[in-house]
Amino acid sequence: MPGAASRNPLVRFVSSGSIVVQILIGLAVGTAVGLALPDSGRAVGVLGDLFIGALKAVAPVLVLVLVAASISNKKSTETTHIRPILLLYLLGTFAAALVAVIASFAWPSVLQLKAVESTLNPPESVIEVLRTLIMSAVDNPVSAIMNANYIGILVWAVALGLALRSAHGATKNVMADLSLSISYIVQWVIRLAPVGIFGLVAAIVADSGLDALLGYARLLMVLVGCMLFIALVVNPLIVFIRLRHNPYPLVFTCLRESAVTAFFTRSSAANIPVNMRLCKRLGLHEETYSVSIPLGATINMAGAAVTITVLTLAAVNTLGISVDLPTALLLSVLATVCACGAAGVAGGSLLLIPLACSLFGISNDVAMQVVGVGFVIGVLQDSTETALNSSTDVLFTAAGSYQAGDPPPRMLNSVD
Repeated sequence: MPGAASRNPLVRFVSSGSIVVQILIGLAVGTAVGLALPDSGRAVGVLGDLFIGALKAVAPVLVLVLVAASISNKKSTETTHIRPILLLYLLGTFAAALVAVIASFAWPSVLQLKAVESTLNPPESVIEVLRTLIMSAVDNPVSAIMNANYIGILVWAVALGLALRSAHGATKNVMADLSLSISYIVQWVIRLAPVGIFGLVAAIVADSGLDALLGYARLLMVLVGCMLFIALVVNPLIVFIRLRHNPYPLVFTCLRESAVTAFFTRSSAANIPVNMRLCKRLGLHEETYSVSIPLGATINMAGAAVTITVLTLAAVNTLGISVDLPTALLLSVLATVCACGAAGVAGGSLLLIPLACSLFGISNDVAMQVVGVGFVIGVLQDSTETALNSSTDVLFTAAGSYQAGDPPPRMLNSVD
């Protein structure tokens, strides 16, 4: 009977319990299955693929509908805070690149370069990266949705929302109802996160184990150490300067409820629905986060800046190239620009390493070997990078939505 099922503790936990606890259980069970039963781990990997596929499928539609509905229903007295959020995005990414430069000088890494075959086509210049971003803004709307081009989706969503500002009230209500309906679908998909992460972890452990990472332990320590330092020291400092409040409740909320899922999906774009749900529960303005979150998934890439900088300087150190301070600062600026052009998908930052390597005259053949190293350590590196990128989207959106001295955003103790 339905009443009996609702009283069942297990049913209540699955349907309305803490999703963070459920994800941790999925993580533990997936690791055990991947280690003990590798074949079964690979088989259940389809659950992870389905979860990521569902997130990627709903995210473009969510962004288009939510942004258009928010703008079309926006009252003239309401204000958004996109400009300070954008400044925080750029400041955080540049700070990440500087931290990576300092760490690379303090703990230099050496790569074991070897021939790496690749069909990748990395950009050849910063101009090409910027041109790609600009052309993405005028993409065909159907193509933008199909290819998850969030710059193009945002442009069309904003244009559609502005055009609907003059529409009849009934039309605006339809847009609002459609936005609410898509949000419900997102909640259903997110409820499947524990099962999806179980499949992802089981497949990863079954395929790679831990052996593939041991040969690059030092490089991984520098990469992951930089990202943890940024997440736990640099970002909280930026938020404190902005809000003049203890930043750590907000920081830990974002890490717990955004970074955990991003770590396993390895895609900032796929984590957009998770971040939007978190922003809503933090009490942020929909008119702000409906734009800043998908935009952050495209340009707020502190983790990508770390990856590009550390791997480039590891190649420089391997080849015995000397680097002075001005060049290191130039690399930080270049890494920031490159990171803003990194795709919000797994491994997106690696394609921009050859561009950074070109600053030191490193040939494309050698640079592509560095990219190959990046793919070897990508299981941990890319997961940590995405967790930092995605959780920072919510962190800076919350910080940018408030002025110094205002009450801080509402914190959460648990997830519905």
